[in-house]
Amino acid sequence: MPRDMDDGPPAKRHGSGTEHTRDEDRQDEAPASPWRRRLLIGGGALAGVLLLAGGGWWWWQSRLWESTDDAFLEAHVTRVAPQVAGRVAELLVDDNQRVEAGQLLLRIDPRDFEVALQNARARHGSAAAQVAEAGAQVAVRRAAIGQAQANVVIAEADLENAETSLRRFRSVDPRAVTQQARDDAEAQSRSARARVEATRQEVAAAEAQAAAAEAQRRAAEAALREAEAAITNAELQLSYASIAAPVAGRIANRGVETGNYVTPGQALLSVVEPTVWVTANFKETQLRQIRPGQAVDVKVDAYPDPVLRGRVDGIQRGTGARFSVLPAQNATGNYVKITQRVPVKIVLDDDRVRDLPLSPGLSVVPSVRVRD
Repeated sequence: MPRDMDDGPPAKRHGSGTEHTRDEDRQDEAPASPWRRRLLIGGGALAGVLLLAGGGWWWWQSRLWESTDDAFLEAHVTRVAPQVAGRVAELLVDDNQRVEAGQLLLRIDPRDFEVALQNARARHGSAAAQVAEAGAQVAVRRAAIGQAQANVVIAEADLENAETSLRRFRSVDPRAVTQQARDDAEAQSRSARARVEATRQEVAAAEAQAAAAEAQRRAAEAALREAEAAITNAELQLSYASIAAPVAGRIANRGVETGNYVTPGQALLSVVEPTVWVTANFKETQLRQIRPGQAVDVKVDAYPDPVLRGRVDGIQRGTGARFSVLPAQNATGNYVKITQRVPVKIVLDDDRVRDLPLSPGLSVVPSVRVRD
């Protein structure tokens, strides 16, 4: 009896708890409200419609645009190199400094070139003196020709006089003149004839000497022109000691310091011009609808806001691989077809470009609008 009395109440309590739990389960398993079911169905349908609309919009937009992430900014980069060898005496620019066209960048020690210029000028003075001397010799030789020609005239007059006397002696009665007088007349005639021949030879000799003097004068003038060219060359070499900016832009890739010894053709620094454009390497399958003049939206990775405006300027006549250092040789080895890329030049027509520090080499994403 005590055990039954002790076990009764707990059993009753256990039965009450079980009934309470079953009541809660029945409430949870009750059917959902019709409005809740309709709301869930409507939300799912709306989500499906939005998804289809977004997919359709994306598909339509993809038909309007051609885009690539294989694109970079480009600019004209002028590499500055010396034309003469020497030690850098003065460096006047620093990295990233803006320079104008014609602005002095650096100076090479000019002393060797100044000495060479002085020597060239000295040789020019000597050549000028030789030209003057040769000109004087030409004048002397021409005067000698005139004197020799005058002697010829005198000799010819003496010859004519002597021959006249000889004819007179021969025309008179031999008994009227002595044999001695006749012999003297003949001797004077032969002597006058010889003097004429001698003076004529003197004229020829004077003319030959004048020609030699003229040749010397021409040689001296040639030497003078050579000396003038040497002066011009020395002045040019001296001017090369001062290196100026060929274009306006900013200094980049500076690899020279004051005191460095530089040689001709050695790259010292670069000048990057401010005008930039985009080189976009589109796949060959994307070029079907790309034409010069089409509008382009350009997003710069470094400055995503704002999106810049541009236009297609031109399409390169040749793929990038064709102009590489080692172009592919498809006629040898195993051929594997690879989709080629063609560089497309895009110019930026947006005034906001001036407010952005755009540099060549920055990555961009251009989108060409191929349909209106």
